[in-house]
Amino acid sequence: MTEKITRGSGNVFADLGFENPEEMETKAKLVSQINAIIKKRKLTQKQAGVILGITQSRVSDLARGGLSGFSVDRLLRLLNKLDREVEIVVKPKSSRRPATTRVVFADPISV
Repeated sequence: MTEKITRGSGNVFADLGFENPEEMETKAKLVSQINAIIKKRKLTQKQAGVILGITQSRVSDLARGGLSGFSVDRLLRLLNKLDREVEIVVKPKSSRRPATTRVVFADPISV
């Protein structure tokens, strides 16, 4: 039996055929960072909710990687509430590929 291996695009959401894959990848990275900050600070979901101005159940959604109901803008504001500066940089694309949107963390929190 021969297996066929297909190289991924670098965006799992695009590879799986999701609509708006760049936005979904951006949201996933932002949610991952929010969760890492909450975990590093050893906050309960209730404590995180108070800081973020959202309910504990919405913090639970974030903890499970839930992306629906959270716009990119809202996730950026949640990072601000966690004392993170958010800087958006727009620059000319550097290759022949189409221009893309990506999230880069200057000082990523890993847990």
